[in-house]
Amino acid sequence: MSQLDAAVNGTAESTSAEYTFDDLSVVMGTYNEEEAIETVLTDIEEVTGGKAEVVCVDGSSDRTPEIAREHGATVIEQEPQGYGVAVREAVLTPDRPIVVTTDCDDTYPMEQLPEFLELINEGYDVVSGDRLYHGAEAMPAFNRLGNQLFALGASVLMGTRVHDTTTGMRAYRREVVQEIEWTENTGLSAELLIRPLMRGYDVREQPISYAERKGETKLDPLEGGAAIAKSIVKVALEERFR
Repeated sequence: MSQLDAAVNGTAESTSAEYTFDDLSVVMGTYNEEEAIETVLTDIEEVTGGKAEVVCVDGSSDRTPEIAREHGATVIEQEPQGYGVAVREAVLTPDRPIVVTTDCDDTYPMEQLPEFLELINEGYDVVSGDRLYHGAEAMPAFNRLGNQLFALGASVLMGTRVHDTTTGMRAYRREVVQEIEWTENTGLSAELLIRPLMRGYDVREQPISYAERKGETKLDPLEGGAAIAKSIVKVALEERFR
């Protein structure tokens, strides 16, 4: 068994730290998501008892930042520059020891935050939500096929099987996101899995439910898909030959 094969869904070494919701930051990039953002933030507040910090990096022209502030989120205003630029800023801003990324369209299950935190407490460095495990029927069929192909391609390039490289819901120990120089924009979600995995961090793919998004998608499936595929190849090869 290779080091990478052992890393994904293996047994993490337990740690002495016992993290709680007081140690958690939930972060996201937001862009004109006023239809869904209140639901997402309310779910986070209810699940964590209002203890988790929420950070939104926002480039909206609608009421998204206003709604976020009303719910106690820290809002960092940023000119729209793409998914990765916003999420990278969101990931690196907080100083709490555990960072969870999510999307602001109400597709991801905030009720599984305790499960992700428990796995971090078991010793995993990254816990990555696997949307495809349960079928992801709410996802458009073209997108679902694309995500399956992304995962297959990344698996071949890395030499270990992964199942969902582009999920937006992951938990990270802070040192993981601080120690790696992130380079991608549209393909950042894949990069956020590939680099930690290929550097030997303990990574766990955890099945999650996936709901139909609220509001319109901002990503063109063909243009975005090509950018993600390019990022997967680039990042995996960089890590293999670093």
